[in-house]
Amino acid sequence: MEFNPLDELDRRLVHALQLDGRAPLKYVAEVLGVSDQTVARRYRRLRGSGAMRVLGLPDAARFGHIEWLVRVRCTPDTAGSVAGALARRGDTSWVSLTAGGTEIVCLTRAPHRADGASLLLQKLPRTPRVVDISAHYILHTFFGGPTGSYGKTHSLTEEQAERLRPRLPDPPARGVRVEMRDGDSELFAALASDGRAGYSELSVATGWSESTVRRRLEHLRQMRALFFDVEIDSALLGYEAEIMLWLTVPPAELVSVAEKLSHHPEVVFAAATSGQSNLVAIVVCRDIDAFYDYMSTRIGALKTVSHVESAPVLQSVKRAGRLVPPRTPLFPSR
Repeated sequence: MEFNPLDELDRRLVHALQLDGRAPLKYVAEVLGVSDQTVARRYRRLRGSGAMRVLGLPDAARFGHIEWLVRVRCTPDTAGSVAGALARRGDTSWVSLTAGGTEIVCLTRAPHRADGASLLLQKLPRTPRVVDISAHYILHTFFGGPTGSYGKTHSLTEEQAERLRPRLPDPPARGVRVEMRDGDSELFAALASDGRAGYSELSVATGWSESTVRRRLEHLRQMRALFFDVEIDSALLGYEAEIMLWLTVPPAELVSVAEKLSHHPEVVFAAATSGQSNLVAIVVCRDIDAFYDYMSTRIGALKTVSHVESAPVLQSVKRAGRLVPPRTPLFPSR
């Protein structure tokens, strides 16, 4: 069954939650100029169908953790089973099948440089059908996650967006770290499942009082150690093509090129990495024709990019630490 793109009100609701994932739905309704019941009904339908969910996620750098992107090339008959095995691991948070189903890209996080990718690679399934493996340390994220501008939906007016942006103090310096405390792992696990979970639910998950949960959550947000994101099928926003780009750029031009990419409306993630391809980006386009136009014009205009490798994302197996479940159809009736 086909899935219909979201209508304008759904898009505005998604944009509102991208700005502040924990904004009260009553306040969202006030900003959007519709009834509380309408916004609540739309939210329940989107979340209940699996089409959208709000996530509360940690910023790895604030906790002194590191992240690796690992590329695993397999024979086509093995990629699905290897991707499933990686997705079931507790140390992976994002697993996708790309490149026609012959490559898996996964994100793994570790508290120390000696851990993470090296340990992950040691524990990969022993099969001759895994033909190549490479690991890329994420050096700096330019766009996406905690440094993103809350997505690029752009369905709200600037006045509406300003009312919905969370009022947070200026972020601390980049090197300022936050210490993990007992209960934080359980807090983040609960928020990764539902970023809008109530304080009573988070209290049960952590064993803290509701007032302690509230204070800790506010502190983590102020320190930029916790951010909220909206996971949504890009096809529902009218984007049928999702592609990973691996770019090679002279080190002196890396920041300039990454910042230009970050301002492209097609780019939803951009980061500097270790390895021969030192810049990775994820782009979403209306279709393959639109992606061709983007490559030939926007990427083609970046004269210092010496090499580009593109890999369409065929399937997301795991996102934000959770296996991607099948979703039920969104019917056009409201």
